[in-house]
Amino acid sequence: MVKPEWIDYNGHMTEAYYVLTFGFATDEFQRLVGGGEAYRDRTGSSIYTVEAHINYLREVKEGTPLNFSTQLLNFDDRRMHLFHTMLVDDDIIVATTEVVALHVDAEPRVAPMPADIIEKLRAIHTDHKNIPLPRNAGRSISL
Repeated sequence: MVKPEWIDYNGHMTEAYYVLTFGFATDEFQRLVGGGEAYRDRTGSSIYTVEAHINYLREVKEGTPLNFSTQLLNFDDRRMHLFHTMLVDDDIIVATTEVVALHVDAEPRVAPMPADIIEKLRAIHTDHKNIPLPRNAGRSISL
Protein backbone atom coordinates (compact mmCIF):
# COMPACT_ATOMS: atom_id res chain seq x y z
CA MET A 1 0.00 0.00 0.00
CA VAL A 2 1.41 3.40 -0.98
CA LYS A 3 2.15 5.30 2.24
CA PRO A 4 1.49 9.05 2.69
CA GLU A 5 5.21 9.73 3.16
CA TRP A 6 5.90 8.21 -0.28
CA ILE A 7 3.91 10.96 -2.02
CA ASP A 8 5.76 13.89 -3.63
CA TYR A 9 4.71 17.49 -4.34
CA ASN A 10 3.00 16.32 -7.57
CA GLY A 11 0.58 14.18 -5.55
CA HIS A 12 1.89 10.77 -6.61
CA MET A 13 4.49 8.26 -5.46
CA THR A 14 7.97 9.70 -5.81
CA GLU A 15 10.59 7.80 -7.79
CA ALA A 16 12.65 6.73 -4.76
CA TYR A 17 9.75 4.60 -3.54
CA TYR A 18 9.43 2.83 -6.88
CA VAL A 19 13.05 1.79 -6.38
CA LEU A 20 12.32 0.76 -2.78
CA THR A 21 9.27 -1.34 -3.62
CA PHE A 22 10.97 -2.97 -6.61
CA GLY A 23 13.84 -3.74 -4.24
CA PHE A 24 11.36 -5.58 -2.02
CA ALA A 25 10.32 -7.63 -5.08
CA THR A 26 13.96 -8.49 -5.80
CA ASP A 27 14.46 -9.49 -2.15
CA GLU A 28 11.40 -11.73 -2.31
CA PHE A 29 12.69 -13.44 -5.47
CA GLN A 30 16.08 -13.97 -3.84
CA ARG A 31 14.39 -15.58 -0.82
CA LEU A 32 12.36 -17.79 -3.18
CA VAL A 33 15.53 -19.21 -4.74
CA GLY A 34 17.40 -19.57 -1.45
CA GLY A 35 19.20 -16.22 -1.28
CA GLY A 36 18.27 -13.23 0.85
CA GLU A 37 19.14 -12.22 4.39
CA ALA A 38 19.08 -15.71 5.92
CA TYR A 39 21.43 -16.96 3.17
CA ARG A 40 23.84 -14.06 3.82
CA ASP A 41 23.73 -14.65 7.58
CA ARG A 42 24.43 -18.37 7.09
CA THR A 43 27.12 -18.15 4.39
CA GLY A 44 28.47 -14.59 4.25
CA SER A 45 27.61 -14.58 0.55
CA SER A 46 24.92 -12.40 -0.97
CA ILE A 47 23.27 -11.29 -4.20
CA TYR A 48 23.68 -7.64 -5.17
CA THR A 49 21.71 -5.65 -7.71
CA VAL A 50 24.31 -4.18 -10.07
CA GLU A 51 22.05 -2.64 -12.72
CA ALA A 52 18.41 -1.59 -12.91
CA HIS A 53 16.23 0.28 -15.39
CA ILE A 54 12.80 1.54 -14.33
CA ASN A 55 9.92 2.56 -16.58
CA TYR A 56 7.34 4.78 -14.86
CA LEU A 57 4.17 4.15 -16.83
CA ARG A 58 1.33 5.55 -14.69
CA GLU A 59 0.98 7.67 -11.59
CA VAL A 60 0.36 5.87 -8.32
CA LYS A 61 -1.59 7.70 -5.61
CA GLU A 62 -1.55 7.44 -1.82
CA GLY A 63 -3.29 4.36 -0.44
CA THR A 64 -3.00 2.34 -3.66
CA PRO A 65 -2.35 -1.37 -3.05
CA LEU A 66 0.61 -2.60 -5.11
CA ASN A 67 1.23 -6.07 -6.49
CA PHE A 68 4.32 -7.39 -8.25
CA SER A 69 5.09 -10.12 -10.73
CA THR A 70 8.59 -11.29 -11.56
CA GLN A 71 9.91 -12.99 -14.65
CA LEU A 72 13.36 -14.61 -14.71
CA LEU A 73 14.65 -13.63 -18.15
CA ASN A 74 18.00 -15.39 -17.87
CA PHE A 75 20.73 -16.51 -15.49
CA ASP A 76 24.18 -18.03 -15.35
CA ASP A 77 26.26 -19.32 -12.46
CA ARG A 78 26.96 -15.78 -11.15
CA ARG A 79 24.10 -13.58 -12.39
CA MET A 80 20.35 -13.39 -12.71
CA HIS A 81 18.36 -11.16 -15.06
CA LEU A 82 14.94 -10.28 -13.65
CA PHE A 83 11.98 -8.29 -14.90
CA HIS A 84 9.51 -7.00 -12.30
CA THR A 85 6.10 -5.57 -13.11
CA MET A 86 4.29 -3.32 -10.62
CA LEU A 87 0.52 -3.63 -10.86
CA VAL A 88 -2.57 -2.11 -9.31
CA ASP A 89 -5.95 -3.83 -9.33
CA ASP A 90 -4.04 -7.00 -10.34
CA ASP A 91 -4.03 -6.08 -14.04
CA ILE A 92 -3.01 -2.42 -14.54
CA ILE A 93 0.72 -2.10 -15.13
CA VAL A 94 2.03 1.10 -13.52
CA ALA A 95 5.80 0.50 -13.69
CA THR A 96 8.41 -2.05 -14.67
CA THR A 97 12.04 -2.60 -13.80
CA GLU A 98 14.69 -4.77 -15.32
CA VAL A 99 17.42 -5.92 -12.92
CA VAL A 100 20.74 -7.70 -13.16
CA ALA A 101 21.87 -9.18 -9.85
CA LEU A 102 25.30 -10.61 -9.12
CA HIS A 103 26.31 -13.28 -6.60
CA VAL A 104 29.24 -12.36 -4.34
CA ASP A 105 31.13 -14.17 -1.60
CA ALA A 106 32.01 -12.77 1.83
CA GLU A 107 34.98 -10.70 0.55
CA PRO A 108 32.84 -9.52 -1.46
CA ARG A 109 34.07 -10.89 -4.78
CA VAL A 110 32.02 -12.19 -7.67
CA ALA A 111 31.56 -15.91 -7.11
CA PRO A 112 29.45 -18.76 -8.47
CA MET A 113 26.11 -19.40 -6.79
CA PRO A 114 25.70 -22.70 -4.93
CA ALA A 115 24.14 -25.63 -6.75
CA ASP A 116 20.84 -25.45 -4.84
CA ILE A 117 20.21 -21.85 -5.96
CA ILE A 118 21.22 -22.71 -9.54
CA GLU A 119 18.77 -25.62 -9.55
CA LYS A 120 15.92 -23.38 -8.37
CA LEU A 121 16.81 -20.79 -10.99
CA ARG A 122 16.91 -23.51 -13.66
CA ALA A 123 13.43 -24.73 -12.69
CA ILE A 124 11.98 -21.20 -12.68
CA HIS A 125 13.68 -20.37 -15.98
CA THR A 126 12.21 -23.52 -17.54
CA ASP A 127 8.76 -22.27 -16.49
CA HIS A 128 9.43 -18.68 -17.60
CA LYS A 129 11.31 -19.14 -20.88
CA ASN A 130 8.08 -19.56 -22.88
CA ILE A 131 6.51 -16.41 -21.44
CA PRO A 132 6.81 -13.64 -24.02
CA LEU A 133 9.59 -11.15 -23.39
CA PRO A 134 8.14 -8.05 -21.70
CA ARG A 135 7.73 -5.05 -23.99
CA ASN A 136 10.18 -2.88 -22.05
CA ALA A 137 12.86 -5.54 -21.56
CA GLY A 138 16.24 -4.70 -23.02
CA ARG A 139 15.49 -1.02 -23.57
CA SER A 140 18.23 1.55 -23.34
CA ILE A 141 17.93 5.22 -22.47
CA SER A 142 18.27 7.78 -25.24
CA LEU A 143 16.56 10.90 -26.56
